[in-house]
Amino acid sequence: MSAKDNKAMVRRVVEEAINKGNLSVLDEIMDDSYVYHVPGSEVRGPDGFKLYATMMRAALPDLKMTIDAMVGEGDLVASRFTIQGTHHGELMGVAPTGKKVTITEAVFVRFENGKEVEAWPYTDTLSIYQQLGASPNSG
Repeated sequence: MSAKDNKAMVRRVVEEAINKGNLSVLDEIMDDSYVYHVPGSEVRGPDGFKLYATMMRAALPDLKMTIDAMVGEGDLVASRFTIQGTHHGELMGVAPTGKKVTITEAVFVRFENGKEVEAWPYTDTLSIYQQLGASPNSG
């Protein structure tokens, strides 16, 4: 697939799965061997990512992810996102605060045979703790 096609797949994950909560599209987009390399752990397969997305939507029920920039070359797509939501569920070990948060994130996604196989997110977690009035040691 082309870089243009791969970028369209990343857009589908953001628009359909994350923003609309239609997690079934992940079965079409992600390979069964998919790995989301979250710092300190790994989320595996479409089902693992569905659980991760469900946890994020539980923590931030009004979650909205916006694509700020995206570039693609070969089998890689790099994107920068802004994520906004209101903290109504546990997030990174922090009990609900009711505070609105804005999260900056960049993700590198690798494709193989027309499906996402790997992703590396880079999130400004310190800023999240600061916005929640918490310490990184509390989460």
